[in-house]
Amino acid sequence: MFITKHISMKSFIQILVITLCVAASVSCKKIIEVQPQANIGAENFYNNFNEANVALTGCYYGLQKSLDNEWMMTELRSDNAKQGAPTSTNATNLELNKINMYAANPTQPFIYTYWLNTYTNINSINYVLASLGVEYNNGAITLTANPRAKMEDAQRKSLAGQALFLRAYHYFNLVRLWGGVQIVAKIYLPEELKKLNRASVNDCYTFIAADLKAAADWLPATPYSKIVSDDLGRATQWAAKSLLAKLYLTTGNKADALTLLNDVINNSGYGLETTYGSVFSITNEMNKEILFAIRFKAGGLGLGSPLGNYFAPVSSGSAVILGDGSGYNFPTTSIYNGYKTLVSGAVDGRKAVTVDQYTSSKQYVKKFTSPVKIKFDGENDFPVIRFADVLLMKAEATGFDGENGSSVTIINQIRKRAGAANYATGVSFVTGFYLYPTTASDPNAISSQDEFLNALLDERRYEFAFENQRLFDLQRTGKFAEVMKNYFASEYSSHYSKYKPALTLAELQTNVDKRPLLPIPQREIDTNNEIAIQQNSGY
Repeated sequence: MFITKHISMKSFIQILVITLCVAASVSCKKIIEVQPQANIGAENFYNNFNEANVALTGCYYGLQKSLDNEWMMTELRSDNAKQGAPTSTNATNLELNKINMYAANPTQPFIYTYWLNTYTNINSINYVLASLGVEYNNGAITLTANPRAKMEDAQRKSLAGQALFLRAYHYFNLVRLWGGVQIVAKIYLPEELKKLNRASVNDCYTFIAADLKAAADWLPATPYSKIVSDDLGRATQWAAKSLLAKLYLTTGNKADALTLLNDVINNSGYGLETTYGSVFSITNEMNKEILFAIRFKAGGLGLGSPLGNYFAPVSSGSAVILGDGSGYNFPTTSIYNGYKTLVSGAVDGRKAVTVDQYTSSKQYVKKFTSPVKIKFDGENDFPVIRFADVLLMKAEATGFDGENGSSVTIINQIRKRAGAANYATGVSFVTGFYLYPTTASDPNAISSQDEFLNALLDERRYEFAFENQRLFDLQRTGKFAEVMKNYFASEYSSHYSKYKPALTLAELQTNVDKRPLLPIPQREIDTNNEIAIQQNSGY
């Protein structure tokens, strides 16, 4: 048990907020200011388990800051989301439109905010790791013999493993969004940081893998049913192995990914929830399907989720959520209509959980919406790794192994939970919601690796819609350019042609080729008087 006995992680963060606010006599909104500054002296490092544990809890809270606009960097740059009002002159909408159309420039404020918040939390994590004596050298993580923070060895490894997982999570997002980035693996003075240039993509992946391997080694192999409630929400060995498996899939190492995924499936004690809706219920948080989530706590503490209000329809008053919505992350036509929901027959139950319709022209993301008493103060946790993801990653690592093979069986397992029925010959497979046939003679059966990959990507799209995975799925499988160009073509006349001034379809599709990565924030380039930081191509 790594948190004060009988206090859940959410309650612990709540107590941390209240304690720090009282101690500092500041608003609870200022909790982020407990994060260490880059130039503090060595005397301010953490000295014992309690201090390091409280600091690590602050790093968990720091995940919320990056998540605040992670959807802009991911879902809004996929075929899942767009801005609902192409003719809007609102400044925020104009900036989001640029991101959506791959037309953002290096001074785009939301891109810089995400970059800054992520590196700020990495810095905080590094203070915890430094106090624990954790070092990164030559592609491996080691523990020093005499760390500043004194505690039992098991406590030290647990805190270090959790912190390494959080750092790896941040860097995995950074490298997939920007390519090679600066590897900040320790505490640097400001003048030292200015001499730190972008690392290669391969070096970044080596660094992330080292963090996750150490986390998997140091965190206990406690099955889900044995995790005490106080520790739900903390990073686990199973979460580390799952994220490392996704890293291996990203780098093409399917064999090692499969080994890790089988371990998680067979030994973690996690599993699918009975219904899709129960996965996201605020009365069923940290259920057996959630291997890791970014946690939120409603109650006016500054720890609630803003996503419900961000994504609810604009000018909907309190019809969808108290305090109105901003209408961000608007579902695209292709995903909204992609769920199979016929009047009669089997219905994809994921649609009712994921998206909804306020008016004929205002669809919205529903998945992270729950009743709130204060605007931007939702209870909804945000899943990062689910057991469904582990299963579908296993299918991806295995590849197509026959119409009745294990990979198609996994896809059907996910579809069955969503409500798919057995397919009956003679009815329309395309318009209905069915399990894939498992006989080679059926024309609707998956019969090749290419068909399998398309089916897998479709399943992942509807299963993880608006969980910030779609862009990375397309990148990892080499389908990014093809899918995004087809998407822009499919919704150009109904949406993108209405912008003023509008980009042509050819310009939109060219942007996909020219700017697959985000721009390095111009401020990082302009304020560095020590080295020249290379901008990504296309900017």
